[in-house]
Amino acid sequence: MAAHTDTAHGSHAGGGHGHDEHHEHEHESMKTFGFWLFLMTDCILFATLFATYIVLKGNTNGGPTAHELFEMPGIIASTFILLTSSFTSGLAVLAMHKKNVKGLIMWLGVTVLLGASFVALEVTEFIKMVHEGATISTSAFLSGFFTLVGTHGLHVSLGLFWMIGLMIQLSRRGITPVTQRKVNVISLYWHFLDVVWIFVFTIVYMMGVM
Repeated sequence: MAAHTDTAHGSHAGGGHGHDEHHEHEHESMKTFGFWLFLMTDCILFATLFATYIVLKGNTNGGPTAHELFEMPGIIASTFILLTSSFTSGLAVLAMHKKNVKGLIMWLGVTVLLGASFVALEVTEFIKMVHEGATISTSAFLSGFFTLVGTHGLHVSLGLFWMIGLMIQLSRRGITPVTQRKVNVISLYWHFLDVVWIFVFTIVYMMGVM
């Protein structure tokens, strides 16, 4: 009788544990779905900013044009740095799949350093333009430019803080279903920002100097 009770109790406990795991998996899946919704709204935001810039890019109001302002060597360097950071974020995901916590944190750290370098170059570009008299209020073209490129830069900066927070969490908790989902999400977010930058590089800078 006692053995039967223990068996029933063990079966119930096992079932409860399985239920908890299923509930946790559903919870993480819902959060991932929420991130995809956020990414779709971001796509709409950037599509709107690109459309606005394309409409305004010819309205310089007698001020400096894109050809006069843009210095392509620095922009190409920024592009190379950001694309490299996308590669290192991919290496972080690979390290996570191998359950290599140290490697995961290391590659996230490299990604943060590259992303911070990109932001620093962008801020330097903005400061130089402002010193030359090209501010957001100078012309419609510059309003569209600063809004589009600045919004992308803000997204990169937020991603850096997000990644640093995740590195701290990984160092304390290791690789869990929660941290694994967060690493996958930040990697997708970072790749998304790289894709957006390729459009910025092509539509704003390349077409601007042609």
